[in-house]
Amino acid sequence: MTPTPLQETAEPVATGRAGTRGVLFAMCLSLVLVVASVSALNLALPDLAVDLSASNGALTWIADAYTVTLAAFVLPLGAIGDRLGRRNVLVVGTAVFGAASLAASFADSTSTLIAWRAVMGLGAAMIMPGTLSTITAAFPAEQRARGVATWSGFAAAGAIIGMLAAGALLEQFSWRSIFVASAAVALIAALAAALLAPNTKDAHPHRPDVAGAITTAVAIGTLVFAIIEGNEHGWTEPVVVGAFVVTAASFAAYAYLGLRTEHPLLDPALFGIRGFRAGAITVLVQFMAVFGFFFVGLQYLQLILGYSPLKAAVALIPVALVVLPTSLVTPHLVHRVGMKAVMSVGLFLLAVGLYALSFLGVDSGYLPFLGGLVLAGFGIGLSGAVGTAAITGSLGRGQQGVASAMNDTTREVGSAVGIALMGSIYGSHYRSSLPGTVDRLPADAAESVRHSAAAGLHVADQLGARGAPLAEGVKSAFMDGLSASLIAVSVVVAAAAIGALLRAPKTPPAAD
Repeated sequence: MTPTPLQETAEPVATGRAGTRGVLFAMCLSLVLVVASVSALNLALPDLAVDLSASNGALTWIADAYTVTLAAFVLPLGAIGDRLGRRNVLVVGTAVFGAASLAASFADSTSTLIAWRAVMGLGAAMIMPGTLSTITAAFPAEQRARGVATWSGFAAAGAIIGMLAAGALLEQFSWRSIFVASAAVALIAALAAALLAPNTKDAHPHRPDVAGAITTAVAIGTLVFAIIEGNEHGWTEPVVVGAFVVTAASFAAYAYLGLRTEHPLLDPALFGIRGFRAGAITVLVQFMAVFGFFFVGLQYLQLILGYSPLKAAVALIPVALVVLPTSLVTPHLVHRVGMKAVMSVGLFLLAVGLYALSFLGVDSGYLPFLGGLVLAGFGIGLSGAVGTAAITGSLGRGQQGVASAMNDTTREVGSAVGIALMGSIYGSHYRSSLPGTVDRLPADAAESVRHSAAAGLHVADQLGARGAPLAEGVKSAFMDGLSASLIAVSVVVAAAAIGALLRAPKTPPAAD
């Protein structure tokens, strides 16, 4: 069983050559690299839909191949970092990430791009656990809460940073430039980690839990596969039903074997700790909402409001301006009013913000969008920081690689499920809401319109003045899909908020 903080002897604090500030800089740079790669490509989705003839389902897989692989492997690779040294694994991960990103820039089909995105996800899974676990292992106890809060703020704001960079690149270059830039940043991140961060590790590593690694990876991968393919081909298709069965069996096997293994990858009994469980659910739900929204919401700015990629990214800056300071004051709020209050209020604000966005229409403009966005931003800042602190505070310093990997797993599972869920709901409502006049178009044109809203507007543009009614119908169908997906995810977040209010502990777990 995983030891509790009170049972474990703390390791000496090692801050590397540049002190805690250098560690924080290096780890947050690597973190932003990973998180930005989840969000940056969302700005290029309209271009990909036209350039590679990608359907809504293919676009979902392009986005999710990265997050699914990251989610599936981040937990076992976090444990490997505990054994071999977190910085060592992180630096190798940046090399894998950079090489795959550069290769993706040459992709000429959706299948090739999806494959390289998956390899990038593997590199990201080597990077991500080392960022938070190095901070928690290197920072002294009295500074750790602020270090975790800063990390949490950049984990949320990194998505905006990535979109700003992608938007600037897309103003001058094609979508391929995003991958070239990511490869360059990966090289800089590797050098920063090697020069500024200590190589922390578990002083008493245990035998690897191979069964735990396999069962969790299979469970996460098949879950997302079932959600995406269920929407594309039907929920009763044998392959979809089979994927859900494998998911359930894999999670059950993980729990059964984990409770009978002396040193499991992630002790299932940890979910019996109220703070750990509440933190995991909070982080999962928050990232499900945030990255599901980015996948669909960015298309609203570009396709409905007509924003350029850079302008669309700039339009999301208010989220970062709200999230970062909110994350930094969250430890003080938790100290004053308790973890339960901060966690539940943060999730409620996120749910209300998303629900408000579901009332957007074709003619709504930016201000109503901004109102819901800012409200959701306060919720993200509160819930993300307190959720992360609850997870990491439940384990001692020697197990911070696994604690960090668990935090990262919930984030990436949430991101993958959010993209799959909102993308699927949006896609199905979009297709069903298209006007009947689409059937009177030439077969190839009609199929393009059904594939995606971006392709539909491209077809309408080619028709000139005759395409105005089609463009109006495509935009209306897009808004129906956007609204349905936002309502669905806001209900999930609200349910999590109620659960936190009823079940989360008032005070956070004790740290060593």
